[in-house]
Amino acid sequence: MDYILLILFLIASYLLGSVPFALIVGKVFYKTDIRGHGSGNLGGTNTFRVLGKKAGLIVALGDVLKGSLAASLPILFGSDLNPLIIGIPAVIGHCYPIFAQFKGGKAMATSGGVLLIADPVLFLIMFVCFLLFLKLTKIVSLSSMISTVIFHAIIIWQGEIAAALATLFLLVFIFYRHRENIARIVGKTEPKIKWL
Repeated sequence: MDYILLILFLIASYLLGSVPFALIVGKVFYKTDIRGHGSGNLGGTNTFRVLGKKAGLIVALGDVLKGSLAASLPILFGSDLNPLIIGIPAVIGHCYPIFAQFKGGKAMATSGGVLLIADPVLFLIMFVCFLLFLKLTKIVSLSSMISTVIFHAIIIWQGEIAAALATLFLLVFIFYRHRENIARIVGKTEPKIKWL
């Protein structure tokens, strides 16, 4: 293994994940820093709430694409490194972005972008699961966490140890990032969407 290339990929992945699309879209097009509104998170869900559907969709797409680009680095440079593992720093970068004082989003869209490259079929399954649970619960955070559990279970079933360890990290990390949401869900105070 080329460890120098691995380190470069990991650094590049983190920097890609650190691009704060919610902050950029909010400030450039809406003259609004969404960190001071709603949940304060730099993610698609808070952008939807604060700036509306159009801005939310643009931010969500940007967050997905940066995860996909990070996971694509091994493919683009002809390496056999696992795209899922290379994509993990992008997820961390999205949550703790160096370009936004280490205060970012909740990781779901960027994780989805990584999965889109690592396993497109599984990405489609997860996306359908997310929409289904969102339709049933109207709670974005709960739907995200349930989908993540299903994702990890499928990876374990496939028997790929390295991928299973990577997805276990993502599972724990995503639940950690949603700890306040979990408390609100238990307390029945978590906001519900009205557009689905």
